[in-house]
Amino acid sequence: MDWFEKSLQENFDLPPKNPSEEAQRRWRSAVGALVKNRRRRFRMVADLDSRSQNEAHRRSIQEKIRLALYVQKAAITFIDGAKHKEYRLTEDIINARFSINPDELASITSKHDVKALRMHGGVDGISKKIRSTFDHGISASDLDTRQNIYGVNRYAEKPSRSFWMFVWDALQDMTLIILMVCALISAVVGLASEGFPKGMYDGLGIILSILLVVMVTAVSDYRQSLQFKELDNEKKKIFIHVTRDGSRQKISIYDLVVGDIVHLSIGDQVPADGLYIHGYSLLIDESSLSGESDPVYISQDKPFLLAGTKVQDGSAKMMITAVGMRTEWGRLMSTLSEGGEDETPLQVKLNGVATIIGKIGLVFATLTFVVLMVRFFIEKGLTVGLSKWYSTDALTIVNYFATAVTIIVVAVPEGLPLAVTLSLAFAMKKLMHDKALVRHLSACETMGSAGTICTDKTGTLTTNHMVVDRIWISDASKSVTSDSSLEDLNSVISPTTLGLFLQGIFENTSAEVVKEKDGAQTVLGTPTERAILEFGLKLQGSHDAEDRTCTKVKVEPFNSDKKKMAVLVSLPNGTYRWFSKGASEIVVQMCDMMVDADGNSVPLSEAQRRNILDTINAFASDALRTLCLAYKEVEDFDDDSDSPTGGFTLISIFGIKDPLRPGVKDAVKACMSAGIIVRMVTGDNINTAKAIAKECGILTDDGIAIEGPDFRSKSPEEMRDLIPKIRVMARSLPLDKHTLVTNLRGMFHEVVAVTGDGTNDAPALHEADIGLAMGIAGTEEVLLSQQCSCCGLI
Repeated sequence: MDWFEKSLQENFDLPPKNPSEEAQRRWRSAVGALVKNRRRRFRMVADLDSRSQNEAHRRSIQEKIRLALYVQKAAITFIDGAKHKEYRLTEDIINARFSINPDELASITSKHDVKALRMHGGVDGISKKIRSTFDHGISASDLDTRQNIYGVNRYAEKPSRSFWMFVWDALQDMTLIILMVCALISAVVGLASEGFPKGMYDGLGIILSILLVVMVTAVSDYRQSLQFKELDNEKKKIFIHVTRDGSRQKISIYDLVVGDIVHLSIGDQVPADGLYIHGYSLLIDESSLSGESDPVYISQDKPFLLAGTKVQDGSAKMMITAVGMRTEWGRLMSTLSEGGEDETPLQVKLNGVATIIGKIGLVFATLTFVVLMVRFFIEKGLTVGLSKWYSTDALTIVNYFATAVTIIVVAVPEGLPLAVTLSLAFAMKKLMHDKALVRHLSACETMGSAGTICTDKTGTLTTNHMVVDRIWISDASKSVTSDSSLEDLNSVISPTTLGLFLQGIFENTSAEVVKEKDGAQTVLGTPTERAILEFGLKLQGSHDAEDRTCTKVKVEPFNSDKKKMAVLVSLPNGTYRWFSKGASEIVVQMCDMMVDADGNSVPLSEAQRRNILDTINAFASDALRTLCLAYKEVEDFDDDSDSPTGGFTLISIFGIKDPLRPGVKDAVKACMSAGIIVRMVTGDNINTAKAIAKECGILTDDGIAIEGPDFRSKSPEEMRDLIPKIRVMARSLPLDKHTLVTNLRGMFHEVVAVTGDGTNDAPALHEADIGLAMGIAGTEEVLLSQQCSCCGLI
């Protein structure tokens, strides 16, 4: 019995869960002799041999994967090591008591390098390394040192061209070169045949006409360059608020240095690259650099701010980390300042005509000279013989040569360049009366030769000023584009509904009304918020006239994830009211009630909900951006809780649009009738682009609309078949617009005009035959930095 109990303990004493493989093998070894049908008996038990083989196979695969990962990691490390630029602290940096290299500091912001920022201790660590504090700023005594090490906030521009450089450019015309050669030959032959001064008349006359053409062209171009320079200098007089020596100061952007603490508010342009310190609902418009119309929210997690962008909403303090040519804006300008100029179509044709006329004149002059010489030799041979030569014979040969040169001079029309130059100068004057500055005289001619126009949408075809176009309220949809429609809306809804509606507009908004120095009111904020607030002011008459019987208690700014904003206000009766405004599909789901025409809250039936969704879809199909406004009354609230997500009462639906500029339809129609193809290239979504293109007449039945990603995925052969049909390109990047212009010029030999109002349009403007910078915007500054045949419309 002892032996039996000992055997049971050694072989059959197994733990209840997860026995070891050794214990399982001992158990099977002990009972294996007693089991007759092992396969059947152990069918529900793991096969230890197969398990062992599988485990060995798994370990083998793991080892192979581990080796592959090590190899990959080594390769990546090697590549990163080759690419990595080691930033060292020079003696100047150390002596100035700074702890970070200027190039490394600039790369952190421009590359949005979160890892490097954390490595340096975040924004706080960067501020210590550049000796700047958030409250005190920098010391004014360190300005020179900071400028010497980290640079000045100026962009490298091409030096101004002198008047004689414009004279030299005007002399490069092929027709003028042929005329100069003819003038020289005519003067030499005239002196030899007729003597001085009679022999100089023809040559001198040609030279005077050449000088007149050159001076008219050079003076016109030089004067225009001075006007552009004055405009550029005037536009750059920008002042910003910074904190220095513990006090807030107003300085020029040129005096900005690394470490400055800059105060940003709505409408400001970010003056240099930097890092976000703190602020309130900072919304940045980066379309001038990226071309994307969607604004970017800046926070502690995403603190990177780039020069050239604009503050669309909110306020903040930022710390400057890069200025001048080390900023992303500066690098963009340096790349666009390169490139030469192409001849205009008329210059090409004139040069071709001059070359053909010169060749024809040279052939006939040569034939004439040969015929005269043959006749001379025959007559001389028949009379006195070819062996005897006299001084009169040499004079006769010179006269024959002068006759040949005269044929060449007469063949080339020396008055043609002068006529063309004077006509272009007249065209430039006409354009100046229309408030268009033309950089080069030849651009006037090129504008008349354009066969294709690639235009931007926002700010060019449209006003870039959002307005409320249609509104749904109390189960009625109304157009509100005129004053009479506003009166109709007032007559439809009750005063109670109107008061609730206006309260929701004025209280739940991030825009604000400011008074200018001249007393005029201006609304600042995002385009959408401005449109709604301006509509409320028109409906009420004045923001100040509103009876403020409530107080804001809590504000939830717009969140890109929630797609809505909310505000809690206290009412005179001691209760509270939430107002929520945001994306239609989000707000409608939160509502189970709606406001009727009498101002009462009524349940939202399924039929009414379907009607509301149909209204939203109808607004969207007309290229309207839709927003919903709703409210909910509560007895109490919690400071730590967010706004409610249900139980709201729907007040209204806004349909907002960016209207066409006056005269756009007529301009497009005139271009079409003249045989000029107009194409819209925009970064907006394709539905909005198609609606605007149809409204202004760009998108016709034989044209197509395409998105940028689809366009850039096409092969050259597919593009050759596709490009002639394209009328609208939506969701496009700056490279897509550049590719379209390049192919139009290269594949189809079109004279292409490009219009734009953002820096993202600059590559296409630079590539085009005619680039038109609309308004005083970023693109114009780029165009001013390069000498291309463009005109900036002011």
